Amino acid sequence: MAPALPFALPSLVPVSSPWGPPATEASTGGLSFEGAPYAPFSKGDKLGKLADWTQDPGRDGRDQRGGRQNYGRSHRDPYQAYGASTASSFQFQNAEDESSFSVVDSSRTTTKPRTTFGQGGRGGLVLRSRGGAQGRGGARSFGPGAGAQRSGYQRYVGGRGGHQDGARTGGQRGGRGGRRFGWKDYDKPQRLRDSSVTISPEWQMLDEIDFNRLGKLSLDIKDGTDVDTYGFTYYYDKSFDRPGGISERKLQVIDTLSYNPTTSDDPVIQQLAQRDEGRVFATDSILSMLMCAPRSVYPWDIVVNREGDKLFLDKREGGPLDFVTVNENAAEPPLEVADGSKDSINTPSALALEATFINQNFAAQAVVESNDKHEFTHPNPFYNPEEETEPLGSRGYRYRKINLSSVAEETELNLIVRTELDGTIRNASGEDSFITIKALNEFDTRAPGAGGALDWRSKFGSQRGAVVATEMKNNSCKLARWTVQSILAGADQMKLGFVSRANPKDKARHVILGVVGYKPREFANQMNYSVANGWGIARSIIDMCLALEEGKYIIVKDPNKPVIRLYEVPRDAFDEAPADEEKRDADE
Repeated sequence: MAPALPFALPSLVPVSSPWGPPATEASTGGLSFEGAPYAPFSKGDKLGKLADWTQDPGRDGRDQRGGRQNYGRSHRDPYQAYGASTASSFQFQNAEDESSFSVVDSSRTTTKPRTTFGQGGRGGLVLRSRGGAQGRGGARSFGPGAGAQRSGYQRYVGGRGGHQDGARTGGQRGGRGGRRFGWKDYDKPQRLRDSSVTISPEWQMLDEIDFNRLGKLSLDIKDGTDVDTYGFTYYYDKSFDRPGGISERKLQVIDTLSYNPTTSDDPVIQQLAQRDEGRVFATDSILSMLMCAPRSVYPWDIVVNREGDKLFLDKREGGPLDFVTVNENAAEPPLEVADGSKDSINTPSALALEATFINQNFAAQAVVESNDKHEFTHPNPFYNPEEETEPLGSRGYRYRKINLSSVAEETELNLIVRTELDGTIRNASGEDSFITIKALNEFDTRAPGAGGALDWRSKFGSQRGAVVATEMKNNSCKLARWTVQSILAGADQMKLGFVSRANPKDKARHVILGVVGYKPREFANQMNYSVANGWGIARSIIDMCLALEEGKYIIVKDPNKPVIRLYEVPRDAFDEAPADEEKRDADE
């Protein structure tokens, strides 16, 4: 029998604290714990079995019970492994599970129907309701036809607790944490607009301003004074202002001439610039676009010319400032053909051309052509009777000087702006007051981009306030610009005509449903538009442009973001080539 080997216990390492591994290698006999993983644990972990060989560890060797996280819920085992909550830190996890690999894809593919649905509480699905159907809580969804009827349908599939909450959001909310959906969200295309001008790689971007910064500006400016006046205006036809509205009148096509040249091409502004009447020159259309920039959605651009110590703000001929937008600020603006619109007459470009046509003809029809008219100091500076065969339309031009400098500034910063007036009204006292005449147009209340507008023919007489409020929402930028132009021109009233298509499918024939008159500053307050904020925006952009060197620049509104950018462009940018001028003359 072999002698028994001596057995001796290993010596214990003396440590000052029994918690945690020793700090030095000498105290551990040369062993190093640096870089060794450490499993954190909670004081709530219970000390039980050191090993449980009867438990099924699962396919990948991990505890399928979920450790401490599921204790007390589905498993009532008081004996849990020590540190089970983080035991997976030391488990090997195969990045690619070979058992799931297969040469042939045998998985089933399910095709879900294209329906708009929201996720209800506890897994329930809520289908989008039509016609403002009532859910729990009595909240209505304001979609197409929601105000006209309260009946509709609403379906709940599986689960419970799904309900509508559309009184303010206009969408769906199901139970707790459900996602909101709108009407036909699945069918809404990605709206990406093109810039109003092609940005060349040679252009250098100098500055970028977002609309949030512009909305915080403010500057109080006094009304301007007339430097000179040109043209004439006819008297307004007061039959359009009869109480209760007017019977439908056909919008007539009147062949009259109206001019809207850019700032640099205006001969009167050129003379005023030579006389040093001001440092900054613009037209009311260009200046109003700057003052109402935060409300704009569609792209636009303004050309900036720095010559000497003077600044000229110009527009491009045929650019976006020459046309009137339609439903620009609607929640769902009109769609282009490329974006999925099936009706080519209701695209933004077609509607802008139609609205411009309506405004010109309505302004000519709303005045009485006679020898009794208001004559300004000088005749129309753009009309040449020897070359033109068509009659001249009612249009008065007031060139006004506005001091943009604040009280603290020593030197004055004068702005010369050309403003326009469309008509004259004779008061009871016999004095003449000036007005501007504009027109809002209705194309098709059921077409995409109508903005939830009411039917003007049936609602204009009884719910005129609701009709105007809807237009304020859908055309906020356009109405704000018209209001600013009226204030700049010193007009006493602004006449708004409501023109609708005779047939929603015909864009050539229109009828006049009524006219509403407003005082410009009161109308600005109703729209929640601050004239002081507009002057603050104009002054900030003018100061930025005056700090530039001599040359040509352009201010471009981003087509898809509330941002404007300033670019430096070559001197010959946007100039018509001689070949293009010859071709245009040949076409004429």
